[in-house]
Amino acid sequence: MVTIRPERADDAAAIRAVHRAAFPTDDEARVVERLRDRDQARVSLVAEEDGCVVGHIVFSPVSLVAPSACSLGLGLAPLAVLPSHQRHGIGSALVRAGLTDCREQGCAFVVVLGHPGYYPRFGFQRASVVGLRNEYGADEAFMVLELQAGSLPAGGGLVKYGPEFAEWDRD
Repeated sequence: MVTIRPERADDAAAIRAVHRAAFPTDDEARVVERLRDRDQARVSLVAEEDGCVVGHIVFSPVSLVAPSACSLGLGLAPLAVLPSHQRHGIGSALVRAGLTDCREQGCAFVVVLGHPGYYPRFGFQRASVVGLRNEYGADEAFMVLELQAGSLPAGGGLVKYGPEFAEWDRD
């Protein structure tokens, strides 16, 4: 049975191993470590099975720069599940639990840059539909979920991820 719980300090090595196993490089693992080290992992959950961490998700601050105002939300990234445990609902459970935590923290919106066939099941929609852009130029894969009605500006705007993501290629 899989349990979803908040990350603990002693999970760091296991979380790194999950991200390294789930992705072709350790870039995602390094982003997670930078977010943690800089206290930017606002929601960080693990999936645990038989005492072993088999999945991880993290949400960190993003800013939405709009003509009328600037607002803050969270970005879902990265999400990882051990390859041996993929396609068993663990990623979905992590996303659902993470979004619940985001709502409980009063988060206005969440963005994700991910697979356009996966995230709509959680309520995400293509961000360009509501006029949102991102600094990476992604369109179809860039999605948003408004957690508080009316939190997204009518005129859209530019979503910027934290500096931990800008350092991706410099490690």
